[in-house]
Amino acid sequence: QVQLVESGGGLVQPEGSMRLSCAASGSILGWNTMGWYRQAPGKERELVATISTIGIANYADSVKGRFTISRDNAKNTVYLQMNILKPEDTAVYYCNLRGFSYDYWGQGTQVTVSS
Repeated sequence: QVQLVESGGGLVQPEGSMRLSCAASGSILGWNTMGWYRQAPGKERELVATISTIGIANYADSVKGRFTISRDNAKNTVYLQMNILKPEDTAVYYCNLRGFSYDYWGQGTQVTVSS
């Protein structure tokens, strides 16, 4: 069984920066995509960014140019560097690990952008 452990959330002021990390424990085989999704109060969960095993990244339009996703395959860890944060980025951020036959989610970490 794979577990995803997120860290790095909290309170940040508008225009500030924050880095999220997500470490996957357990046996992970084959090609996969790691990513971040978020859910704001009253809204559906939405994609933020994903990155494949070979480093191909995909971003939501709302975060392009501000957020950067990266991964360390040796550590089974994915990162999300968030810059120029806006109040509308406030949400619970969830880590995801998806392969051909599996789909795991983290517990979520709260990110609040407020002055």
